[in-house]
Amino acid sequence: MKTDLYLLKFEPILKEKIWGGSKLKSLYNKKANSITTGESWEISDLENDTSVVSNGPLKDKTLQWLLQEYKEELVGKEVFKNFGVKFPLLIKFIDAAENLSIQLHPDDKIAKEKHNSFGKTEMWYIMQADEGAELILGFKEPITKAAYLTLVNNNKLPDTLNRVRVNVGDSFIIPPGLIHAIGEGVVLAEIQQTSDVTYRIYDWDRKTKSGEKRELHNDLALEAVDLSGKNGHRIDYKTIPNSTSEIIANKYFKTNIIEVNDKIEVDYSAKDCFVILMGVEGQSIISLNNSNSEVLKQGETLLVPASSSKIEIKSTGAKILEVSV
Repeated sequence: MKTDLYLLKFEPILKEKIWGGSKLKSLYNKKANSITTGESWEISDLENDTSVVSNGPLKDKTLQWLLQEYKEELVGKEVFKNFGVKFPLLIKFIDAAENLSIQLHPDDKIAKEKHNSFGKTEMWYIMQADEGAELILGFKEPITKAAYLTLVNNNKLPDTLNRVRVNVGDSFIIPPGLIHAIGEGVVLAEIQQTSDVTYRIYDWDRKTKSGEKRELHNDLALEAVDLSGKNGHRIDYKTIPNSTSEIIANKYFKTNIIEVNDKIEVDYSAKDCFVILMGVEGQSIISLNNSNSEVLKQGETLLVPASSSKIEIKSTGAKILEVSV
């Protein structure tokens, strides 16, 4: 007899990075053994990095196993029709103790042709920021391809880039082609298409432990880069106490923020899709269909199956990102 689906937690997949730090451990209690842990992959269906259930009767089952076993019951009819047994989103928390490389991502067309992958549209929600912390988002002004190549070849790219100061709660959309980097002193939640294709174009001249510079992908980036100098990547949104407010909706994902300082019920009976809940502030108790409950702390993630009809959230002060497609 098949186990009924419930609120699913997964074991974080921790990634060591040259720019990583210790905040994922110190702020969110991740089981990191080093001071250069850059990413916690919360829900992933990438090959060799598939998430594993950490709670309940399905403990130790992989996300890939769940997709094959439960299909639309897990993700929803429309999602299953469009993606089959491939989970469409990759969910992360990121700690930048140093600047990340300056990079960009290809769109779906380029990624499919060159890497047999989805492209990468992503969004960021700032969870912690040191004083003066910044992001790099695109160019200050539009630039020609020839001028761009001159900057790249002369190692001068950072001089022309747009820097944005950040605070907790700021949100940003990162479309394909946009040159971007997370600056040192930022911890954020990242929601993105299931893709690990990144074109690194500048890496601050730093070297790995073995004394080598990391590979750059300037030839690949040339076809994908957006040189327009458009800004407007910061997302303006408002929160309403004890309610759900939209941050962004596009063809890849929809992200709302739920602010709870009491007890609220969220009805999913008309929603034909999984929901991911990311704790970004405070702590809450999530109950599913008046059955199983889970504590959702800051820096933790829950997957609500598409078969769920409603959840109840109790908290004395929490903010939760609610993500679906």
